[in-house]
Amino acid sequence: MRIKRIVSLTAFLSLFVVLLTSAVLYIVPQGRVAYWANWKLWGLSKEQWTAIHINVGILFLITLLLHTSYNWDNIELYLKDKSRQLKIFTHDFNIALCLIVICVVGAYVQFPPFSTIMELNGQIKQAAAKKYGEPPYGHAELSSIQSFARHIGIDLRVATKSLHEAGYTVKNDTQSLKQIAIANGVSPQQIYLAMIKPSATSGEIKRLPKKPGQGMGKLTLRELCDNHGLDMEFVIKALREANISSQAEMSMKQIGEQNGLRPMDVYRQIAEIIENIDMV
Repeated sequence: MRIKRIVSLTAFLSLFVVLLTSAVLYIVPQGRVAYWANWKLWGLSKEQWTAIHINVGILFLITLLLHTSYNWDNIELYLKDKSRQLKIFTHDFNIALCLIVICVVGAYVQFPPFSTIMELNGQIKQAAAKKYGEPPYGHAELSSIQSFARHIGIDLRVATKSLHEAGYTVKNDTQSLKQIAIANGVSPQQIYLAMIKPSATSGEIKRLPKKPGQGMGKLTLRELCDNHGLDMEFVIKALREANISSQAEMSMKQIGEQNGLRPMDVYRQIAEIIENIDMV
């Protein structure tokens, strides 16, 4: 009897933890954004919230199975008709089954309210990307500052000097942005911003990564320019001269659709502008 109580209470308490972590993971920024901005909620990172969700979720499933086995007599009772004969497809069972089928089909076909839930999730993550910023490319925080500087086209010596001037400790150029960020108690994004600061004021030509990060199509032109220290007004003017109309708050996808181009074509056009024209 005592074990049954422990199992029931464990399942009950773990349910609340699973609900909490599910809500957090619903609103957490996408991985590339969370890692780049060192996103945390109540002191816990996305990885830590995910670990808690998975492990407590497994505990919940185990205790739920044990709870079901301990209460199997009640389950059988629910599956009996009025004549007390065992019948799986009872009226109550059919209603429960229909609810499950509706949720599965609704999530697959994406009709309201299921599509609304996913659209809201996408809007929350997109808002987080705007708030915290996107990395120049996927998992940029794992790159050494040497390869990172080469990838985004900035002078490593100038960038390292800028980091030291900003008060950040850098042991060598093989350290990753994440390692430097952890050692200095900041996010990889802050390390990046300190690295590009001299380029932004020295009049040097900047370059976009050859391969943009994930979610590039959702980036607005303003966000792309801010992420790479580019002169947005200059980029808009140069695109217009190339017969590509654009606005600061339009995404790469929207600019592409308006001009009959793919988002990648718009990105490459901007990259070509930056490579061939010295921005003032």
